[in-house]
Amino acid sequence: MTSQAADGPETVVASRRSKITPEREQEFFDAVLDRIRECGYDSVTMEGIAASTRCSKSTLYRQWKTKPQFVAAALRSNRRSRFAGIDTGSLAEDLRQAARAAGEWSGKDTKLLQALGHAIMRDKELQRALRETLVEPEIAALKEILRRGVERGEVRADHPALEYVPAQMLGVLRVRPVLEGEYADPDYLVRFVEAAVLPALGLT
Repeated sequence: MTSQAADGPETVVASRRSKITPEREQEFFDAVLDRIRECGYDSVTMEGIAASTRCSKSTLYRQWKTKPQFVAAALRSNRRSRFAGIDTGSLAEDLRQAARAAGEWSGKDTKLLQALGHAIMRDKELQRALRETLVEPEIAALKEILRRGVERGEVRADHPALEYVPAQMLGVLRVRPVLEGEYADPDYLVRFVEAAVLPALGLT
């Protein structure tokens, strides 16, 4: 019996996977997400990513098996909340800061969301990865901002507008490119917060 057979298939797979460094893996992830933004999900292939990153396509297939699995892993590698750490002591100012933060990445992430639109309807794993990385962290951070505002007495806990704030903030990011052909930049989003979100919460 060979040493690989003795170790078993899981050990062999782990050994193969260990050949890819975290830095190299992130290079693959960045390449596939950038290509999706530029060309759309359906135009991206494992072979094309292999060529652009100068690796063999067998390396990508051995690591991730299918394109949806590869893209899902790339999405999860970029999980972060742009709103995390915002805490100015004022609900109104926290929401303005969140608007500025959203505006900084709106072009990049909105383009990715648009490019993945049809694909996530066909593939549950992609849908789940997108929700876990680009939606849920931001909603959780916004809810935390609102919770602190309630605790400080800036808005009452049963205010009917509270539950709609995340949908307002994230929704305008998706809608503006469709309606006006431009991404929502920081200035636009701050104006939106001041004109629509703060008045809805009874804040000036």
